[in-house]
Amino acid sequence: MPTTQAPTNSIHPKASIGAVHLTVSDLGRALNFYQPVLGFQLHKRDNGVAHLGAGGADLLVLTEQPGAQRFIRGRSGLYHFAVLVPSRLELARSLRRMAEAQVLLEGFSDHLVSEAIYLPDPDGNGIEVYRDRPRSEWRDARGNFRMGSEPLDIDGVTAELNAHPEPAGQLDPATVIGHVHLHVADIAQAEQFYLGALGFDLMARYGPTASFVSAGGYHHHLGFNTWAGVGAPPPPPDAVGLRHFEVRLPNAEAINQTVDRARAAGLTMEERADGLLVRDPSHNALVLRQA
Repeated sequence: MPTTQAPTNSIHPKASIGAVHLTVSDLGRALNFYQPVLGFQLHKRDNGVAHLGAGGADLLVLTEQPGAQRFIRGRSGLYHFAVLVPSRLELARSLRRMAEAQVLLEGFSDHLVSEAIYLPDPDGNGIEVYRDRPRSEWRDARGNFRMGSEPLDIDGVTAELNAHPEPAGQLDPATVIGHVHLHVADIAQAEQFYLGALGFDLMARYGPTASFVSAGGYHHHLGFNTWAGVGAPPPPPDAVGLRHFEVRLPNAEAINQTVDRARAAGLTMEERADGLLVRDPSHNALVLRQA
């Protein structure tokens, strides 16, 4: 994946991904997965909505819609959201919880910048649990950014447990949402939105079918692909999946700069109690809010 130069009018370098908001068909079933299997803590539950995290800010908000259609292929929307744990040991602990629960695991990858495990939730929403390598290892000797997909050294990951065999039933408090990866209908339109209108920096492209963008030189805060098909339509409103995700900015000035750039690009923004909601050309929604 080639390195590209960052534009001069970039989003604030401390921008990050906040809570991911999902629709689920059965909240009790979802909580029986996200708490014991992934280690989330339940922060609050009320009127069919559950707020989860690692003890600090909310990382995941689940809204129950009974009878919602399971994950629908061939549509835009969520590919996966990614839970970033703070160390290889915490990744090993996550893997142990998954193994003990005997849940379906869809894949394991070494992305050179990170090590990752992939699995679906009970509704088919895609999840990645990963740990980052140090930033000093993200570039080769010539300074070129490197991100790929190699087999994960599972034995090396699980060996972390040898020195720390004690169980960890919950996510480490330093856990965050590292990135969100989306299905989109058109890569060029998505790049125009996320790079041109919002100001993220392009980090890498995977041929003509996927792009990875970030703030502040991170390997990626957002990925988007056309693997569900070029021109893929949005899912119906009664489907499980992504409601919206949060892009958190460090202060009001950073929000105002991003909003000004977005409005100059002709984007329509909806004011909400938690921030400003905007949709990309494939109808994926995000909320700009202050951290």
